[in-house]
Amino acid sequence: MAAANIESDYSSNVRHIRPPIVLYKPSMWGDIFSTFSFDNKVQEKYSEAMEALKKEIGSMLMAAESTKLMILIDRIERLGVAYHFEYEIEEKLKQIYDSEEEENYDVFTTALRFRLLRQHQYPVSCDVFNKFVDKDSKWRSESHSIDIEGILCLYEAAHVRIHNEKSLDEAAKLTVDQLNQMLPTLDQSPIMIEKVEQSLKHSIHRGLPLLNIRFYISIYERERATDESLLKLAKLNFNFLQNIYRKELAELTRWDLDEIDVLPDFMKVVYRAFVSEYEDYVVEAEKQGKPYVVPYYKEAVIQVGRAYNQVQKWIMERQMPGFEEYMTNAVITSCIFVMFTSLIPGMKSDVNEEVVQWLHSEPKIVISTAKLGRTVDDLGTHERENREGKLPTVVDCYMKDKGVSKQEAINEFVELVENGWKDITAEWIKGNSSVPKEMMEQLLNYGRMAEITYTNKEDGFTYPEKYLGPLIASLYVDPLPLHI
Repeated sequence: MAAANIESDYSSNVRHIRPPIVLYKPSMWGDIFSTFSFDNKVQEKYSEAMEALKKEIGSMLMAAESTKLMILIDRIERLGVAYHFEYEIEEKLKQIYDSEEEENYDVFTTALRFRLLRQHQYPVSCDVFNKFVDKDSKWRSESHSIDIEGILCLYEAAHVRIHNEKSLDEAAKLTVDQLNQMLPTLDQSPIMIEKVEQSLKHSIHRGLPLLNIRFYISIYERERATDESLLKLAKLNFNFLQNIYRKELAELTRWDLDEIDVLPDFMKVVYRAFVSEYEDYVVEAEKQGKPYVVPYYKEAVIQVGRAYNQVQKWIMERQMPGFEEYMTNAVITSCIFVMFTSLIPGMKSDVNEEVVQWLHSEPKIVISTAKLGRTVDDLGTHERENREGKLPTVVDCYMKDKGVSKQEAINEFVELVENGWKDITAEWIKGNSSVPKEMMEQLLNYGRMAEITYTNKEDGFTYPEKYLGPLIASLYVDPLPLHI
C-alpha cells in the first residue's frame, strides 16, 4: 500500500510539471489575409498576357545554343517561369548532357553547366573541374583571379556537391572567402553587392525557390542586358501565383471551428481543427482517386502523437535522452511523414500506393531530410528552449553523449548539416524511377524551408519580425509593380 501511495504521489507530481511557457506575440498579419478578395478578371488579364509572351520566350529558348542557351535556361528558372517550358528545357538539357563539354569552357561556363545538369538530376561528374585544380584538388592560382560572376557561379555549383568531391569542398571555402573579400570593393555596383549578399545567405540549390525568384526579379529588371519580354512574363507570373496563394491563405484563416463541449476550453479548438482537417483530407483523397492514402495518413498522425508524448515524458521526468535516441524520435517529430502523406491527394503526378509505401519505408532521402530539418531547427531554437534547462535539445543531448562543450557541439552540428545536404543532393541526383520527381522536389523544399526559417541559427519561427516577416510580405502581400 505504501509503495502504491508513493507511486501515486510521484505520478501526480509528474503530471504538474510543464515546459516553460513561451509568450508569443500576437500575429503581425492582422486581417491582411482573411480580407483578401480574389479577382477573377485580373487573373484572366494576367493569363492572357502571359500566353503571348510564352510563345515568344519558347521560340527564343529553342533557338539558343551553347553558353547563351545555358544562361537563358538559368534565367528562366531563376525568374520562376520554367514550369511553362518544362519540355523545351528538358530537351535542351539532354542535348547539353549528351554533348561533351568543350575544352575551352572557362570556370563560369563549366560551373553553370555542372549546376544546371545536377539540378535536373543528371549524374554529371565533378571531374569537369579537374582542369582548374592540381593533383591535391587545390584550385590553381589562376583560378583565384576569375571575375566575380565566375566566382559566384562556382560558389553556386559547389552547393550541389555530394560526398567525396574534394575539389568542390575546396571551392565552397575558396569562393566564400573571395566573395567576402570582394564585398567592400563593390561600392560602385549596388546590384552586384545585392547579388553577392543574397547568394551568401541562400544559395540557389539550398534557398527556397519562391524567395530566390522574388529577389532575382528585382535584380534582373535593373541589369543592363534585361530582356523586357522575359521580365514581363516573370512579373505577370509572380503576381498571378501570388493571388492564388493569397486566396488559399484567406480560406485557411476563415475556418469556423465548432466547440467540442466535453473537452477543456484549451483543447476545443485544437481538437476540432484536427477533426476538420482529417475529414477534409478523406474527402479530397476520395475525390482525387487516392483513398488508399487515408490509413497511412491516420497512422502518421498517431505516430507523431506518440513521438511528442515521448518528448513530453522526457521533459516531465527530467530525462536527458541519448543523442541517437533523440534523433530517432526527432525524425517523427519533424512531421515529415504527416506532411508528405498529406500532400499526396493534391499532387499532380501519378502517385500510387507504392509511392506511399516507399515514403513510409524510411528511405535515405526522407530520413536525411528529416534529420537536417530537426538539426537546423534546434540550432536556431535551443537557446530559447533551454533557457531554464528544462527542454532537451539536440545540442544538449550531443554535449552529454560526447562530453564536449556547447560550442564544440554547435560546430559539429554545422558540419552535420553540410553532410545532410550532401546526402539529400546525392539522393536527388540518383533519383528513383518509381517515385515522382514532384515528391523528390518537395523533400528538397522541406530542407530549404528549414534553412530559411532558422537562417544563421536564429529562431525565425518564434520571432519573425526581424527577418522572416519581411520575406513573407514580399511573397504574399506585396505584388510586383506591373502595367498591363
